Amino acid sequence: MRLDKKEILKALESITVPGEGMNMVESGAINNIQVFGDEVVIDITINNPSLQAKKKTEVEILKAIHREVYEKAKITINIKVDAPVKPKVNEIKGKPIPGIQNIIAVASGKGGVGKSTVTANLAVTLAKMGFKVGLLDADIYGPSMPIMFDVTEDKPLATNVNGKSKMLPIENFGVKLLSIGFFTQPNQAVIWRGPMASKALNQMIFDAHWEELDFMLVDLPPGTGDIHLSIMQSLPVTGAVVVSTPQEVALADARKGVAMFQQEAINVPVLGIVENMAYFTPEELPDNKYYIFGKAGARNLAADLKVPFLGEIPLVQSIREAGDVGRPAALQTATPVEKAFEELTKNVVQEVVSRNKSLPPTEAIKITTMAGCAAVKKK
Repeated sequence: MRLDKKEILKALESITVPGEGMNMVESGAINNIQVFGDEVVIDITINNPSLQAKKKTEVEILKAIHREVYEKAKITINIKVDAPVKPKVNEIKGKPIPGIQNIIAVASGKGGVGKSTVTANLAVTLAKMGFKVGLLDADIYGPSMPIMFDVTEDKPLATNVNGKSKMLPIENFGVKLLSIGFFTQPNQAVIWRGPMASKALNQMIFDAHWEELDFMLVDLPPGTGDIHLSIMQSLPVTGAVVVSTPQEVALADARKGVAMFQQEAINVPVLGIVENMAYFTPEELPDNKYYIFGKAGARNLAADLKVPFLGEIPLVQSIREAGDVGRPAALQTATPVEKAFEELTKNVVQEVVSRNKSLPPTEAIKITTMAGCAAVKKK
């Protein structure tokens, strides 16, 4: 008996391609059909790479042809898998926290570049713009946020949320804050291995009542290590901000910090690089700039790595003094420091907006306004 190719095609119209919702003929999955008497050879392509999908497709074809065309037909099926490559930059890792829209990790390749100072001032500037802001001090071994926010004597309280006990973050200057510093003595060293530190972080992340936040900033420890990996595994990080000073020693480590986020296994978008301590301007010579640590080092690094340059923060004594007394310098009004942090913050927000435009619709968060107020919503 010679089989009819048209009858075979008609039989294949009864089969739905796994994961596509169309029948095999409509989807274009069939590449070729050859008929030799009662023998038929079918070449098809599917997008689902799983063994189960391939086996199911093969069984469905055999059943359809034997039922609709000829029950004794000899059928050979060649299945090719052509799975589409997923855009890695849009992947969202970790378990989302209900109500938290954007999570920004602030990192540095080395210590002493002012990463925590930049994070604190970025947080209060976002709050001044009208955003709801949280700050997680993930620097387990050197927590400094309780000092910078003047809350060293405060302790998080417990609250009942849907029958579960949750920590209430400490709030000051419009920023909700949690830090391991709230649970240790000022002169107590935290001597923990990686798993213990990660467990403590997870408790501050998932056992806290953060409520609705437009932005959560995560102040990471210097370098690249266990804490960074734990954060990336635990949270769907929107993007990372890398802080550096202009000198070559700091830039070499900042380059490693950017490379960490761009690793294939981590793949967190780098929103940009911040240059801290960019220049010094004496109070008596407000028009002069002295590039003590080098000029435009971080700006050049950003251009070299093809990531955005977010802004430069001057080396000003008042920034250090403000952090020491627990009142971030960005709270000052009508000063060059306030202007510098406002410019930085606007650039960070703009990069978040650009980054979120490429997210899948079900996950995307879009910031629609930022001039003095905030409107954060899902697409």
